Amino acid sequence: MEALETVEFLDPVCELQTEYQPEDYEGDDPRWCKGCGDHAILQAVQRMLHASQIAPESVVCVSGIGCSSRFPYYLKTYGFHGIHGRALPISLGVALAREDLHVITVMGDGDCFSIGAGHWLHAMRYNPNLLVLVFDNEVYALTKKQASPTTKTGMNTNTTPHGAFLQPLNPLSVMLGMPNLSFLAQTATWIPAHLTATIERAWNHRGMAFVRILQRCPIFSPTAFGADGNPSVDLAFLEHEEGIRIEKVLRKRGEIIAHNPRNLENARHLAEQTAVERMGLLYYNPAVPVYDDLRRSQVTRLTAEQKLETMEAELNKYTI
Repeated sequence: MEALETVEFLDPVCELQTEYQPEDYEGDDPRWCKGCGDHAILQAVQRMLHASQIAPESVVCVSGIGCSSRFPYYLKTYGFHGIHGRALPISLGVALAREDLHVITVMGDGDCFSIGAGHWLHAMRYNPNLLVLVFDNEVYALTKKQASPTTKTGMNTNTTPHGAFLQPLNPLSVMLGMPNLSFLAQTATWIPAHLTATIERAWNHRGMAFVRILQRCPIFSPTAFGADGNPSVDLAFLEHEEGIRIEKVLRKRGEIIAHNPRNLENARHLAEQTAVERMGLLYYNPAVPVYDDLRRSQVTRLTAEQKLETMEAELNKYTI
């Protein structure tokens, strides 16, 4: 029998280049109410993913509970719909176990700042490699209008029928008081150009990029942060070469403030002035160590044999 001739190709490896289309990031049809700010955030995230041309299967969206937490269903990526207040520890687990995946964490104001507050504070201290988006409409909306930590004093809710009597939490000031904070920005759903630019800037940060997104619930908090165009709602856009780009049209929407996001003291000063909503990158410190890297450096020091020996030693502690 004659030996078959082997034909060798000059280029044995052929890689197909894939260009992703916008619909490649679109999941189920959103079921949010008409006029809900969540729609704008979803579109901004989908635009950002499409612009980055990242493979949908390399992204995981993790959420807690609330209207915002239906987000994973509406992205054609991997998703994990968690439980109330627990989106951050789930996200951290995914990030540590799968270094190859990009994790987007989605929470509401009650989900993050109330029942999830413990995880929120320690996540900032850890500085894991996560994109964290908090949708703040100043109320619990999914459960039909209860006061949340950011509800303004005097607002009538089902738990404060005569008006909220506690001062609202200032999430920006809280975060700027925590060690290891590496990225803090604020934007709003009714400023789509700034919203998209902020999410894009946060996406490219290595570490915990925290974005507070101001929004309105059209049913239970339609006047949160004032109705659109209300002159009593003052906006100020923070400008710096390392910050969020400000489109020309936005320069008529509010005051432009020069702010170096690496200046922690000035960031704290700006956050304390709650009469004006600061839009942009408040704080940025790329030198903060990333928890994922610190954790893996400890684990990878062990050889396979050492890991096996350690496991066997633990198992040998048990007796029958």
